[in-house]
Amino acid sequence: MKITGHFLSPTRQAEILPFETASRSIVGFACDYPAGLSSGMHSHPRAQLLYATSGVMRVDTQDTSYLVPPTTALFLPANVEHAISMDGPVAMRALFMREEVAARVANVTKVIAISGLLRELILAVCAETVEWELEGRGYYLTELTLDEIARAEPLPLGLQLPSDARLLRVVMGLLKRPHDRSNLEEWSDVASASSRTLARLFRAETGMSFRQWRQQARLTAALSALSTGGSPARAAAIAGFDSVPAFGAAFRGLFGITPGQARRRYFGSRDE
Repeated sequence: MKITGHFLSPTRQAEILPFETASRSIVGFACDYPAGLSSGMHSHPRAQLLYATSGVMRVDTQDTSYLVPPTTALFLPANVEHAISMDGPVAMRALFMREEVAARVANVTKVIAISGLLRELILAVCAETVEWELEGRGYYLTELTLDEIARAEPLPLGLQLPSDARLLRVVMGLLKRPHDRSNLEEWSDVASASSRTLARLFRAETGMSFRQWRQQARLTAALSALSTGGSPARAAAIAGFDSVPAFGAAFRGLFGITPGQARRRYFGSRDE
């Protein structure tokens, strides 16, 4: 493990080392983390699939912020620097993959949808020993897991992060408070830059306008709320929408499904 940030204790490093160096193609790592824990920037020599059976993770790479609610997972190629923050208590179940098998499923960082089958496979792999039997259950579990990861639906839950420190202050504020309705002129005080400069930086560094970036951040936060059981009305409020129908139209425009459908798909609720 390579560490460039502020927090990963020697104990946690020692816990992860056997999974980073295992001889098997895939090994599962299970650990529960308290609310508010942040790993700081670090990387692993193996690819990972980061998944949580409960709780929401935010994973920041050098240039993108990913929200990872339950029933989604984040695939990270080997050696990608990232920091994980726990939004509430998180029950993490991660897979470490050797290079040759990781190449079979992806070569870029992405969020994927977790089907019921893939969830159970991840849990089963995590229940296996690090040196599972090559001709036993572990082999068949990992082969099916790889196939399911490769088939999984990618989700638009990544937000481009800027390198400019002034703009970064703005986008981090938006991520923490997606309901904030401050306009670009008001954010200029936080950034110590004019609204015109911020508008130019948004386009240059994220490929989006301020309104477009904020809208995606809001809808991503809303999906997180829906996936943990929040109602469409609650998700709309979190995302800063006064009108639930307007929220529904914007949500469907980004994700291709309604908030009610997302709640049923990701949380298993039958209520609209």
